[in-house]
Amino acid sequence: MRVLLALGGNAMTSADGRARPEDQLAAASTAAAAVADLVARGDEVVLTHGNGPQVGNLLVKNELAAAVVPPVPLDWCGAQTQATLGFVLMNAIDAALLERGVDRRTATVVTRTLVAWDDPGFTRPTKPIGRYLPAADAALLVEHGETWEDRGEKGWRRVVASPEPLAIVDLAAIEALVAAGLVTIAAGGGGIPVVVDAEGRLRGVEAVVDKDLGAAVLARDLRADVLVVATDVPNAVLHWGTPQAEPLGEVTVPDLRKYAAEGHFASGSMAPKVEAACRFVEQGGRRALITSLSQITDALDGAAGTVVVPERKPA
Repeated sequence: MRVLLALGGNAMTSADGRARPEDQLAAASTAAAAVADLVARGDEVVLTHGNGPQVGNLLVKNELAAAVVPPVPLDWCGAQTQATLGFVLMNAIDAALLERGVDRRTATVVTRTLVAWDDPGFTRPTKPIGRYLPAADAALLVEHGETWEDRGEKGWRRVVASPEPLAIVDLAAIEALVAAGLVTIAAGGGGIPVVVDAEGRLRGVEAVVDKDLGAAVLARDLRADVLVVATDVPNAVLHWGTPQAEPLGEVTVPDLRKYAAEGHFASGSMAPKVEAACRFVEQGGRRALITSLSQITDALDGAAGTVVVPERKPA
């Protein structure tokens, strides 16, 4: 079975959200154990991951050094964190496979994701990233071409476009590595957003692709059997945080979309995971799973997690 495993951003930090090197190494070891378990049982695994905290760290460095050196463009931040996290994950997965006596190797593809140059998101950037700054500090970064918004008492915060992912530019390279038997890490952070310019050339843009929606495109284009969205809870939940909380087990796409429209899933956390699962199944995937890292194997066997399936046909 070909499994596209999408790790949430929390899977690469400590439980309290810190992203020190030691925190990331420890988190990678936990994620690697889940990956190695799947590989050991014979599944073909492609891995993608979030990179929000890591990009956030680079943005802080940009801010602190803005008066000395020009800030690194956001697409460069995406590329740097893809490579760094890929390196960390490869080492962790190699070690976990060695412990299980599995002779497999790993590879990372620094991956570009195609977006449309006329995507509405570029007209008015709305995706907040990085930390809050005083007006004077934000003004210096505005001089470097960045867009910052006044967020009241908290200060100013940078906003960028979050365009729709259309296709994985480096799909052929990813497919070749998977076909060669490597556990492949790709499209970290949703992939580096690129557009085709007037001369037909690809160029990076100051934007971020939603990591879950990027995972759905990668899973679709790789013809994965299942998309697994790994998060820090075992299920998507209706009425989250109330006495009526109800974990979702197997659910059809139409029912899950109805629950989303009713506002059951928070926009900054579970909502994009639900949307990614729905898109993958609507576009031909057999099923999608939303569950925690510790329950991935059980979820693939149908014994845990939220399982998203196509609309059932009348008998």
